[in-house]
Amino acid sequence: MLTDFYVGFAYIVLFTIYLMDILFMNPMLNIAIRAARKAGNVIAKSYERLDSIQTSEKGNNDFVTNVDKAAEVAIIETIRASYPDHTIIAEESGALEGKDKDIQWVIDPLDGTTNFIKGFPHFSVSIAIRVKGRTEVGVVYDPITNELFTGVRGKGAKFNDVRLRITEKRDLQGCIVATGFPFKQPKLMAPQFAMMAAIAEDAADFRRTGSAALDLCYVAAGRVDAYFEMGLKPWDMAAGELIAREAGALVCDFNGGHDFLKDGHIVVATPRVVKEMLNKIQPHYNL
Repeated sequence: MLTDFYVGFAYIVLFTIYLMDILFMNPMLNIAIRAARKAGNVIAKSYERLDSIQTSEKGNNDFVTNVDKAAEVAIIETIRASYPDHTIIAEESGALEGKDKDIQWVIDPLDGTTNFIKGFPHFSVSIAIRVKGRTEVGVVYDPITNELFTGVRGKGAKFNDVRLRITEKRDLQGCIVATGFPFKQPKLMAPQFAMMAAIAEDAADFRRTGSAALDLCYVAAGRVDAYFEMGLKPWDMAAGELIAREAGALVCDFNGGHDFLKDGHIVVATPRVVKEMLNKIQPHYNL
């Protein structure tokens, strides 16, 4: 009887903790999710009428649409309604400084614009919240599949309501590696292919899908085993890299350090696989 009492008490404690997590969930996470879903609705509705999309080129192989801008407006309005003093760093609008510069919302309203323009159903909304230079919350939302990836520093990562935890890979042999081509910076293409050739000596295959944010989340979800890319911007990876880290991945730059948000070059996998990938990448990294 005493054993039954302790078992029942344990269940009550665990259930209470679960309820507390729901009731007192990170409020900024809730707003980020709301903003991502609102932007996702804008994107999904526009995806049904691709003939109405207005596209312009803002740089070399770098496109923007009226949908990117509309989705960004939806995100900014949602953030401002709850946190009018926070700073927002957006891909299309740039830096929108608020009174509180310690809290920054780093947003990409449509990561995978080229896919969207072409009707290729693989793109996402990415929102990260950084506090005093450290990413605390990450949200990535795929409006086509209705898949939501979230991460909170120190609290883990989730896919919808399922906890994410990557499986430890012993080595690069047999891994599926995601990557992206630095098409906006042609000078990086030769090193990219050299790195891929070196990695291909051991890896089983590559995936190149066109959304850095989703690639990072796919590492967290075990859909791919590793990921590397060059020439990214902070809004491409800030949310996804936190989600991958909270799922147990090691995230670093090409030197094995933590400057990936600054230099734009990133490697993500389990620690052993990252070490092998860096050994493959570094001989061709002379930028």
